Amino acid sequence: MENFQELFKKFSSIKIGVVGDVMLDTYMWGDVDRVSPEAPVPIVSLKNKEHRIGGAGNVALNLQSLGAKPFILSVTGNDDESIILNSLFSSHNINCSYCIKSKNRITTNKTRVISRNQHMMRLDAEITNDLCNEDQKEIIELFEQFIERERPDVIILEDYNKGVLTEALIQVIISVCKKNGIVTAVDPKRKNFLQYKSVDIFKPNLKEVKEALNLMFSEVKPELLQDIHSELNQLLHHNISFITLSEKGVFYQYKDSSGLIPSHLRNIADVSGAGDTVIAVASLIYAATKNVHLMAEIANIAGGLVCEEVGTVAINKEKLLHECELLLS
Repeated sequence: MENFQELFKKFSSIKIGVVGDVMLDTYMWGDVDRVSPEAPVPIVSLKNKEHRIGGAGNVALNLQSLGAKPFILSVTGNDDESIILNSLFSSHNINCSYCIKSKNRITTNKTRVISRNQHMMRLDAEITNDLCNEDQKEIIELFEQFIERERPDVIILEDYNKGVLTEALIQVIISVCKKNGIVTAVDPKRKNFLQYKSVDIFKPNLKEVKEALNLMFSEVKPELLQDIHSELNQLLHHNISFITLSEKGVFYQYKDSSGLIPSHLRNIADVSGAGDTVIAVASLIYAATKNVHLMAEIANIAGGLVCEEVGTVAINKEKLLHECELLLS
């Protein structure tokens, strides 16, 4: 039987670099009592404003919350939002010294307006073009320095289609990691879906898989998911498929070993950020144990736990430990 106390203690010795699109999540909370006389829209009387770490930064935040040593490698704008975001990284002990402030971009900021736990509106400020050559060259150099200096155990590529993970950068990262024996884990998006060749853990959600492989089906069966793994493997030559299935749980396959793990019953409040938690936990458990089934079990529990909270939140280590002992012992 797994000793979860001992497993969770191992996290503190694991270094993980997260490369991808960082964001500032701005939450504006208020009350709605009437409809505007100017247009048929609710009037939100704002009460509170809060900044949180989003995107790839939220993956790093989940790693830090579990006691690991996260580093963030990304490109932001040289603006007020980047100052707020870097301040949040520092206050959460996330190393952001390998981030670039570019004069060619703005920092992605997603502003959510919420009333009575309901999202009323979201406003996105962003640039989604690929990095220019100058920024790409600089982040590649920083990445190579990071590998040499820090010797991480895992690199997570967290793609939100905002332009940081270009084809060239993806290829360099995977190649450098292969040479150095570093585990690679990917949370892909549609644009670069089939660029992540030869990675260790490939973690799309079911919707992304359907879109990328042009599949149409409604019922999720193990045999179908095994076929999907085979098709992905022919295209990517990766090691592990780890597919999140929303309320149906998760599926994993490594070589001939596979499993469909159902989700645990939860009071779902908000699914935003759940994918970030899943890739963070999966990468950490795999780095600590190389046990793919255990990786899937614990990541599945973690993804469900964060959905009980409103907004993007990191996993609580003690709560996850308790749930693992309760559900997996």
